[in-house]
Amino acid sequence: MKSNILNKDNSPVVSTAKVRKKMKFSGLLIHFFIIIGSLIMIFPFLWSISSSLKDISQIFLVPPEFIPNPFVWSNYPASLQAMPFGKAYWNSFYITVLVVGIQLITASMAAYAFAKIRFPGSNFLFIFFLATMMIPKQVTMIPTFMIMEKIGWLDTHLPLIVPGALFNAFAVFLLRQFVMGIPKELEEAAIIDGANPLRIYWNVILPLIRPAMAAVGIFIFMGTWNNFLEPLIYLSTPDLFTVPLLLNYFKGLYVTDWALMMAGSTISVIPVLIIYIFAQKHIIEGVALTGGK
Repeated sequence: MKSNILNKDNSPVVSTAKVRKKMKFSGLLIHFFIIIGSLIMIFPFLWSISSSLKDISQIFLVPPEFIPNPFVWSNYPASLQAMPFGKAYWNSFYITVLVVGIQLITASMAAYAFAKIRFPGSNFLFIFFLATMMIPKQVTMIPTFMIMEKIGWLDTHLPLIVPGALFNAFAVFLLRQFVMGIPKELEEAAIIDGANPLRIYWNVILPLIRPAMAAVGIFIFMGTWNNFLEPLIYLSTPDLFTVPLLLNYFKGLYVTDWALMMAGSTISVIPVLIIYIFAQKHIIEGVALTGGK
């Protein structure tokens, strides 16, 4: 007859082997779903690369073939010659750099104010600030366009830089959570040394929130670089086009050169891919630490 070992409260003791077996099975199951999800997420990018090395007839083969046969490397120089990618790359680059730089400054200042500076109505103002994230961009699109038209900013890069650079509720929220985890004693020590709020922000807060700022900066970079809707609304001169908007012009009225479009799309994603590969550690660290206290 099998006997069970009981705890003091007469509950059976679970063997270590069973616990380990259960944890191992759970780990395998989690890894299985992570791998499946990763493959689903990365497949469109891999298919884009594959299509960029095919001709039109290969792209629409049924059943489809993933590996090109033969490899059509000429799609890449043909794509660069068909559209002014150099100018578009420069436009996207300097717009993105300006937006990232200004947003990190304004968002970190707002995060410090909401996290450490107490003033009447601060909590209400922060909630109201976050509530703007729930307003769909389509709701404000027409009023914003009318404002830009009135002040003469249409067909310039200013509508792509100024509104986005000065306001980002998500960036403020993420940085605020990080700032709230900074010990209050550091701020009090700086106050005793005679530091004002601006000096505390610059010498105490800013150096400590660099991981979070790196993560936020990468998110802003990817969002700004891939922005298609706003350039489509505000820009009409080809010399002002950004990379996503330029790619749209591979699509003709009756026919689309999908091979060249896929080659151009692959070229356009290179800067984002490089930054993400080298900065993924900062993304994970920054997002993880924003939840800590």
